[in-house]
Amino acid sequence: MTADSHSPVDRPQATDSPLDWTGQLVDQLDFHWHGHLHPRLEGLTDEEYHFSPAPDELTWGVRPRGTGAAEMQGGTGEFTIDFAYPEPRPAPLTTIAWRIGHVVVGVLGARWHSHFGGPPHDYMTHEFAGDAAGGLAQLDRTYAGWIDGVRGLDARDLATPVGPAEGHWADAPMATLVLHISREVIHHGAEMCLLRDLYATTR
Repeated sequence: MTADSHSPVDRPQATDSPLDWTGQLVDQLDFHWHGHLHPRLEGLTDEEYHFSPAPDELTWGVRPRGTGAAEMQGGTGEFTIDFAYPEPRPAPLTTIAWRIGHVVVGVLGARWHSHFGGPPHDYMTHEFAGDAAGGLAQLDRTYAGWIDGVRGLDARDLATPVGPAEGHWADAPMATLVLHISREVIHHGAEMCLLRDLYATTR
């Protein structure tokens, strides 16, 4: 045996207690949210919120109505979000504002609505925040709606198909969707943090 291997005596012993899968799924995302992402977004300024290291014509963001850089814009308020369908390859660089808007609407908000009775969220009718404080408030609100819904799931719920709201994934179990949303929040959150680092080292 190698020096770092475990002998049978050292290994944790199995128990007859059922594993709390809901708790495991909640903890995976909530640990990242409270221990990493949320603290890293504290103090976000409006300039950081809209910052891009690339030229405007190569960037998607959240912009004053009528100034969008993409072929399509969504939103009903004073600010709209850039997008295109189908998405171009390669996709444009996106700002923190864009990434927050995407997570708020397409990742958390739409699923909060579809699966836990939250308010409707879609790109064309959402009122996108033009400042960092507003964007972070929307992010906090939709995260709370989603994670509170996940906390209320039991083992049977996690095994139940997600249904037509998820399109061609309709037959996938709810646990698959929960894991997918965690991946989305974690990877987009990491991109937001990287943009803050780029802003801090290039400005």
